[in-house]
Amino acid sequence: MDTDELFEPLRERMLAEIEADTAALAEQLGMRAISERVMASLARVPRHEFVPLEVRPFAYLNRPLPIGFGKTISQPFIVALMTELLELDPAHRVLEIGTGFGYQAAILAELAGSVYSVEIVPELAIQAASRLGRLGYSNIEVRLGNGRLGWPEHAPYDRIIVATAPDLIPAELLQQLKPGGRMVIPAGIPDQQQLLLVQRSLSGRITSKEILPVRFSEMEEDAGPGGTS
Repeated sequence: MDTDELFEPLRERMLAEIEADTAALAEQLGMRAISERVMASLARVPRHEFVPLEVRPFAYLNRPLPIGFGKTISQPFIVALMTELLELDPAHRVLEIGTGFGYQAAILAELAGSVYSVEIVPELAIQAASRLGRLGYSNIEVRLGNGRLGWPEHAPYDRIIVATAPDLIPAELLQQLKPGGRMVIPAGIPDQQQLLLVQRSLSGRITSKEILPVRFSEMEEDAGPGGTS
């Protein structure tokens, strides 16, 4: 039995728990279920490849897991919810802030045309780029940099997803969001963060909607030099 087969029952349990969490929060979320496309992407991406070896047995638990450097891989339910809120299309260009080990980027790459991911920790950026390449994700580029500044060279983006929480939404990210675009971002002071759905209308008007209280690591200010892709 190969590794994927060993993890299959745990993956099925994770998917069932995501469905249960969504149903339990249906009124608050404004949705009764995660779409089949998003759930299928979660079923395809081997989450155990995106966690450190020492926590691999716990890869499919429906909870955040440590990945080093004071960072975590997000709870699968939150990954599913944020992905669902983006309403991804195969033609979309997506900006991700906070690559981590690359799990969310892989999910995005299953559903969108191209993914540009920015990570502030040099070791994580290098490892994620290598891991995603090894797993065959050719439509993802990873860059070392300050996520608060986005990745202006490839802007504007149809969708932006942020896995680290600023107090306020960075103006640079709003500027890089295409008219008609969506951004999903946690924001607020520690212990009072909200997951926000931000939309830019075709006329350029910005609106935001609170979705759910969340707890993400705070967005860092400084970036390391150089980059990787």
